[in-house]
Amino acid sequence: AAIEARLDAVEELLARPEWRGRLRDRLRPIQDLERLLARVALGTATVREVAGIRETLRRLPALRNAVAEGRAALIADCRDGIDTLEDLRARLDAALVEDPPPALKDGDVVRPGYDAALDELRALRASGRDYLARLETRERQRTGIPSLKVRYNRVFGYYLEVSRPNLHLVPAEYSRKQTMTNAERFTLPELKEYEEKVLTAEERIAALEAEIFGSLRQEIAARSERLLRTADALAVLDVLAALAETAERHRYGRPRIREDRRLRIAGGRHPVLETTCEPAGFQANDTEIDPETAQILILTGPNMGGKSTYLRQVALITLLAQAGSFVPADAAEVGVVDRIFSRIGASDNLRLGQSTFLSEMLEVANILNNATDRSLILLDEVGRGTSTFDGLSLAWAVVEHLHEEAGVAAKTLFATHYHELTALAESLTRVRNLTMAVREGQDGILFLHRVVAGSSDRSYGIHVARLAGVPGTVIHRAEVVLRRLESQALRAGGRGRRSGAGAPPGPAQLPLDLEADPERPLRRALRAIEPERITPLEAIRVLADLREKAED
Repeated sequence: AAIEARLDAVEELLARPEWRGRLRDRLRPIQDLERLLARVALGTATVREVAGIRETLRRLPALRNAVAEGRAALIADCRDGIDTLEDLRARLDAALVEDPPPALKDGDVVRPGYDAALDELRALRASGRDYLARLETRERQRTGIPSLKVRYNRVFGYYLEVSRPNLHLVPAEYSRKQTMTNAERFTLPELKEYEEKVLTAEERIAALEAEIFGSLRQEIAARSERLLRTADALAVLDVLAALAETAERHRYGRPRIREDRRLRIAGGRHPVLETTCEPAGFQANDTEIDPETAQILILTGPNMGGKSTYLRQVALITLLAQAGSFVPADAAEVGVVDRIFSRIGASDNLRLGQSTFLSEMLEVANILNNATDRSLILLDEVGRGTSTFDGLSLAWAVVEHLHEEAGVAAKTLFATHYHELTALAESLTRVRNLTMAVREGQDGILFLHRVVAGSSDRSYGIHVARLAGVPGTVIHRAEVVLRRLESQALRAGGRGRRSGAGAPPGPAQLPLDLEADPERPLRRALRAIEPERITPLEAIRVLADLREKAED
């Protein structure tokens, strides 16, 4: 029901683009309330961050009215969850200036008229500036020193500065404070008295503004629960609007959520990769997994054919559908899953001393030990990090376990280059084979990236190596070795694991038979030698005979 409620909300937002646009416009200037509230709780919120909360509160009434136009149940819940906090907004409006400075220490944070004591101190500070101007004019006239100036610094406070040529005009009541190269600084009892009064006012202004700002932060913190509920509602609304926007832009469709475990996708696409392709350039693919008839899909095909992309695509469509999003597909029926397990890619863990294969097996073990019949499993190239037969044996056993183990029977996509695994479809009733289509022509090989029923024994690894720029001599030698290995396998009674051409492998494929090796006489002669029973001279003679045979 929760998933369907999200889908209903996304569908309404998608169907009403003008309304959706207005909602997104009103959401855009909303600030991150959760982050700001965390700063308030820690007592580190700056003046501008508190002003950001005020600006968000100012915009909530208009946003709530716009949300009220929605009919979907989840959108109505969002409307009800938006608390405009008119009391807090009014307090912040009254207390903070419209464009506060970055930091509290910069001063003039509190709006005039909010606090009478603060206004009185500010008036004293302002009148003090007028007083200093009057004092400077009076002393110039009284002493006849036209260059006399009243100045201030943090070390000496307020002082009268007289240039050296005018020192003979300084009155006797002036007290010298500092002598400099070109001037001297003096003070007056009247100026000292004013300094004490003004500096005390500045300190009291700073302390009072800090006290008022601290009380504002406390009032915000006291309403944190209401603010967090509002933030949650805004977050849900933002996500729903973004999902609708994405669905419209990329032609997503509404999935059907199933209570059973089936997964059916028609024309599914990778939501990220399709955005990097030309229009209509991404190859869509169908998927059908039915735990009763097609629980495990074994996917074979060439390198660069798109197997890993296909696996990720299925997982992402499932994830998006269960999140309540429309999905990149023409149609989709998605059975709810409890977890999505993936074993994709290859990497080691040097810090823990884990090889690539060990890391792979740890992931596989986690999957097999924790998957349920409600899980979706993606396995890509399981077993490739060890020897061919070890890897094939493990992959084979994993498929059998997922098929036969009671309580598992998870929906599984298994991509592999072990083409022998396709034989499992003959003995396991819920295993199906898929392959990536390829077109061969005179101009070379074209990867179609299309998933079709069937199996393949071709990996086209040498062709991919050629595309990667591997030197031609290496490519030529690889082709020679490949033909030789395949011919040996055929003579031994198997069908061969092909990299370029040939019929699909059978279930009884055999390893390369050493007895069919052209160097059989040498191997037999080596096995006949008993080193502990021959003398050094006999060893030299045997070595000479072996060399002669090798040259022949």
